[in-house]
Amino acid sequence: MNNLTSFEEHLDKHRGKVGSENRAKFDADSLAFRIGIMLQEARKEAKMTQEELADKTGTKKSYISRIESGKSDIQLSTFFRIIEMGLGRTLNIAIG
Repeated sequence: MNNLTSFEEHLDKHRGKVGSENRAKFDADSLAFRIGIMLQEARKEAKMTQEELADKTGTKKSYISRIESGKSDIQLSTFFRIIEMGLGRTLNIAIG
């Protein structure tokens, strides 16, 4: 009766085991998506448009849009600039 699988088992089956090329791509894409959502939420909390944020950080609106939609890799230094200079927030990174 118990046909439930864990999320990890689902990923292993559909995206490959951790360390495989397919799984690594999925994990990277997933991270880009989550970072984009966090940026979008923080920008909206700051009541800023993508264009205002881009102007404040020396980037382009299209770049902010690509980050928010998870379609662009972002360098840590650029992300730091967007969060700290653009949004006036603090970027904290933890390794667990």
